Amino acid sequence: MLVYERMSRHPMTVTPHTPVEQALKRMRDEKVRRFPVVDDDGKLIGIVSDKDLLYAAPSPATSLSIYELHYLYSRITVGQVMTREVVTVDESDPIEEAARIMVDSKIGGVPVMREGKLVGIITETDIFKTLMEMMGARDQGVRLTLLSPEHRGQLAALTGAVAELGGNIISLGTFWGKDASNAVITMKVTGVNKDALVEKIKPYVLELIDVREV
Repeated sequence: MLVYERMSRHPMTVTPHTPVEQALKRMRDEKVRRFPVVDDDGKLIGIVSDKDLLYAAPSPATSLSIYELHYLYSRITVGQVMTREVVTVDESDPIEEAARIMVDSKIGGVPVMREGKLVGIITETDIFKTLMEMMGARDQGVRLTLLSPEHRGQLAALTGAVAELGGNIISLGTFWGKDASNAVITMKVTGVNKDALVEKIKPYVLELIDVREV
């Protein structure tokens, strides 16, 4: 799966001249947490988050009157508080690469580019939705988490055993195990009895960590 398949297209943007107060209101109205910032030619020049906008508000611990505070706040623009060195991804990048970049950079979303032009934005919410889809979070079935030996052909043997029983694997994920010799596998299976499935796969696993019908 690539970024363009899960990104939000035609992202809402602001300019560096947009007042912070206006940008924050629009963020709340649109229920988003960040805006790419573009210049008059539509070129990406920054990104601003809800935290950037909130931090720009004057501190209440001041001797200024409420009118003076509002006047000062109304004069602050997005260009004064935005992040100028923007982390981006390309629309053709794998979605897991976008997730890695967000985790490594400690950010919740990145603009998506195509040949230097802004074409979308992908956020942690998009990644979470993709994870839910991958793990079959909205589908019913028997969900198993197991510890499996890490060697060639093991996954094929395990899935083959499920197929022999007549089960249909609707989701499957592999994760780091306790060490390099094993891996944790989570799968969701339909069309089989839970107890029969457990008995069928026991010879292929080191440990059944969790089994449940969901």
